[in-house]
Amino acid sequence: MKHRLPRKAWAWALYDWANSAFPTVVSTFVIAAYFTQGIAASPAEGQALWGWMQTLAGIVIALLSPVLGAVADAGGRRRTMLLLCTVLTAVATALIWFAKPDPAHAAWALACVGIATVGFELGTVFYNSMLPQVAPPERLGRISGLAWGLGYAGGLACLLLSLLALVRPDPSPFGLDRASAEHVRATAPLVAAWMLLFGWPVLIALPDPPPPRPAWGAAVRQGLAEIGAVLRGLPHDPTLARFLLARLFYTDGLNTLFAFGAIYAAGTFGMDFEEILLFGIALNVTAGLGAAGFGLVEDRLGARPTVLVALLALFLLGGALVLISDRTLFWAVALALGLFLGPAQSASRSYMAHLAPAGEAAAYFGLFALSGRVTGFLGPAVLAAVTSLTDNQRAGMATVLAFLAIGAAILLTVRERPRA
Repeated sequence: MKHRLPRKAWAWALYDWANSAFPTVVSTFVIAAYFTQGIAASPAEGQALWGWMQTLAGIVIALLSPVLGAVADAGGRRRTMLLLCTVLTAVATALIWFAKPDPAHAAWALACVGIATVGFELGTVFYNSMLPQVAPPERLGRISGLAWGLGYAGGLACLLLSLLALVRPDPSPFGLDRASAEHVRATAPLVAAWMLLFGWPVLIALPDPPPPRPAWGAAVRQGLAEIGAVLRGLPHDPTLARFLLARLFYTDGLNTLFAFGAIYAAGTFGMDFEEILLFGIALNVTAGLGAAGFGLVEDRLGARPTVLVALLALFLLGGALVLISDRTLFWAVALALGLFLGPAQSASRSYMAHLAPAGEAAAYFGLFALSGRVTGFLGPAVLAAVTSLTDNQRAGMATVLAFLAIGAAILLTVRERPRA
C-alpha cells in the first residue's frame, strides 16, 4: 500500500494527458505541417514564418513566466492562473479553425498559434510548480516520468482520434469539406475540447490556499520582490545557475525540434497529412515508453545523469536524421530518437523540483520556464535564418544539434547537490 500513488498525484499527472494534445497536434504534427503545406506559399517560406512566430512567442514567454510564477507564489493563486492559461490556450487553439488554406490566412493562423503557445507555456509554469505538492523528494522522478508518459499517451490518443474521425474518412461523416482542408482544420477545435475535458481534475485536487490571500496588487509587488531576490541569489548558487544555463541551450534545441519536426518530415520526405499523423502516433508510442521507463529508474540513477544520457542519444540520432535520405530509415531512427525525448524533459523537471525551496516553487519554475524561453527565440530564429539563406530544410534542422551539444557540455560541469 505504501507504494500506491495518492489521488492528487494521479490528478496532477492527468493534466499532462490533457495539455499534451496541443504540442502534439498543433505545434508539431498537424497544424504546423498544414501551415507550411496548405497555407504558406512554399514549405521553406512556411518553415521560416513559423520560426519567426515561435521567436516572438518565446520572447513574450521569457518576459512573463518568472514574474507570473512569483506572483502565483505570493498570492497563492497557482490553480487560478493555471485555469486562466488553460482557457486561453483552448480558445486560441479553437480559432485556428478559421485559417483557410490560402496565404491570405497566414497571419491569422500564426496569431492564433502564437497566443495559444504563450498560454500553454505559461500554464506549465503553474502546473510544474505543483509537483512538490504531490510527490516526496525520493519519488519526484517516478511521478514526473509517469506524468510525461501520460502526456505522450494523451497526445497519441488525440492524434488517433484526429486520424480516424477527421483526417482519414472520405467522405467525412461530419460533412467536412476536404477542398478547404476542413478535415485538417477541425483537429484544432478537437484539441481545445480535449484540454477542457481532461484538464479539470488537477484543479479540483490541488486547490489554492484558503483565504485570506493578498490582493492582486499586493501579490504583484510581493512577486516582483521575490523574483528579484531569487535572481540576486543565483550567483551564490552555482548548481542552480549552471543547470538553468545548460537547460537554456538544450531546451532551445528540443523546442526547435518539436516545433519543426513534422515540417521537416513533410517538406524533406514529402509526407502527406495522413502519413504525418501516423508518424506522430508511432513517435508518441516510443516517447511515452521512454518517459515512463526512464521515470522508473531515474530516482536511482539521478535526474542529472538521466538528462545527460538522453541528450547524448538525441545528438547522435538527430545527426543521423539530418543525413538520412531513405524514408524507411528515417522512420526507424526517428522512432529510436523518440525514446529519449521524454526523459530529457521529465528528468529536468524533477531536478528543478529537487532544487526549488518549499513555498517558492512557482517562482523557481518561472525561472525554469525562463531558462527554456529566454533565448527561446534563438533556436527558431537561427533555423529560420539558415533555412532562408540556404533554401534547404536539412541545413536549417542541423542547427538543432549545436544547441543540444552546448547544453550537454554545460550540464557536465554541474555538481550534484544532495537531495533534501
